[in-house]
Amino acid sequence: MGALISFFGGSVFRMVWGELSSFFTAKQNHQFELEKIEAQAKVDQQNFANQIEQIKTQADLGMKEITVKAQADEDVAAANAFVEAMKEANKPTGVAWVDAWNASVRPAYASIALILWVLQLNEQQWVMAAFDLDLFGCIVGFYFADRSLRHRGK
Repeated sequence: MGALISFFGGSVFRMVWGELSSFFTAKQNHQFELEKIEAQAKVDQQNFANQIEQIKTQADLGMKEITVKAQADEDVAAANAFVEAMKEANKPTGVAWVDAWNASVRPAYASIALILWVLQLNEQQWVMAAFDLDLFGCIVGFYFADRSLRHRGK
């Protein structure tokens, strides 16, 4: 009987212990693999969400770029139309008195405006207010800087 207990005790105990140990090791490995798969799934999900957000941002930027380009094209078309209208407005009509009238309107208006401004300055005893200084700067810029730049083709 002692031999039997000794045989089964030693061999069976090692076999049972080995199987239990293998079972718990496999269970731990399985649990570790599940946690690793879940963590990878979370990372993949976050990467997917980031990619979707990047695609949305790129689409929004593309739409904004299209909108800005369309606005710029519209502005260029409006500027070209204005230039063409100004060319047509300054064309002589062939009727002498109409051409003389058209040529005199702008200078006459500018002269009257300057005379009225000088009379107002005279009433103010030639003390220039902020408005007068701004107006003076605009006039000097228009009559001198604008014309000299226009003659140089700028």
